[in-house]
Amino acid sequence: MRIETCHFCSSNVYPGHGITFVRNDGKIFKFCRSKCHKSFKMKRNPRKIRWTGTFRRTHGKELLVDKTFTFERKQNRPVRYDRELYLSTIRAMKRIKEIRIRRERLFYKQRIITSKRKLQEAVMKKRNKIRQREEEGDRKAREWEREEEEAQHRDMDKEKEQRIRIPPIGIAQPLGSQRTRIATTERQVANTTSNRSKAKLANK
Repeated sequence: MRIETCHFCSSNVYPGHGITFVRNDGKIFKFCRSKCHKSFKMKRNPRKIRWTGTFRRTHGKELLVDKTFTFERKQNRPVRYDRELYLSTIRAMKRIKEIRIRRERLFYKQRIITSKRKLQEAVMKKRNKIRQREEEGDRKAREWEREEEEAQHRDMDKEKEQRIRIPPIGIAQPLGSQRTRIATTERQVANTTSNRSKAKLANK
């Protein structure tokens, strides 16, 4: 008796188990359980369903290329019965199965290691991006504080300049023609005082 493979999920179908479906054109489909049979009748694509073997193979989650798979190929050639050949094939099948299981475990371990490494790299990239954003935010905050301080200093300088320019309260500052008049009157007063002092000295 031959161990068949499920048409949908590609798992083993042992003799006396599973469901066989024969189409109108005579093609035979083997299914391991009713779940696979129903999903086949619903025309679901096994490449898009995560728990099927085809999905796992297409996404690199199972071993694809190996020499042990060549021994499991279907051969429809009739072979004459030979006891020694029969026993040697059974021993070889057991040995090949052990080798395949060991290689699959190694493949799974390597796949998990690579996936962990990729995940760690992604986490590190994310952390670096967050740090860069925080540094940029701190830099912008410092620049903003510096600009505020500079603006405050400018305002203080402007206030000082305005205080210097503004005259004291009660004294009206002359403007325009008034300044010239005041200057001429001051000169005239100075001239008259100088002339009087000279006349007093002459009379003495």
